[in-house]
Amino acid sequence: MQVADNTAVSIHYTLTNDEGEVLDSSIDDEAMVYLQGAGNIISGLEQSLVGKVAGDKFKVRIEAEHAYGELSDDMIQVIPREMFEGIEEIEVGMQFHADVSHGTGVVTVISYDENEVTVDGNHPLAGQALTFDVEVIDVRAATEEEAHHGHIHGAGCHH
Repeated sequence: MQVADNTAVSIHYTLTNDEGEVLDSSIDDEAMVYLQGAGNIISGLEQSLVGKVAGDKFKVRIEAEHAYGELSDDMIQVIPREMFEGIEEIEVGMQFHADVSHGTGVVTVISYDENEVTVDGNHPLAGQALTFDVEVIDVRAATEEEAHHGHIHGAGCHH
């Protein structure tokens, strides 16, 4: 069976940046299982899997716009320090859950002083091209319930 919309796809992958640094991998772990066509993974990777079958191995470079998007200056905000009441020490790199333009998201502290904290709501991989080394492990028809819910159920499920 080929990867197409409403198929449950199991893959192993290794994700690297342009410097060749490994950012993530499913090797030596469970395969990632997702519902094709439901937007469960980045669009560039999802598109590159269309038509593949179990056993296929390939490497694909995904530009930022089809991965986690370009960096957006609109996602950087300066917030009064008092908004962090109860947090005694703020450090660069700390992450917090916050309301962002598209709902609840994670923001990362990029600078601070005694009066203000600057946070970045961009995804940590925004603005980067990503390379995936992929092996398709399995492809099956999604169940009616999985298709309706927009994600895969059961072992290997990452929803």
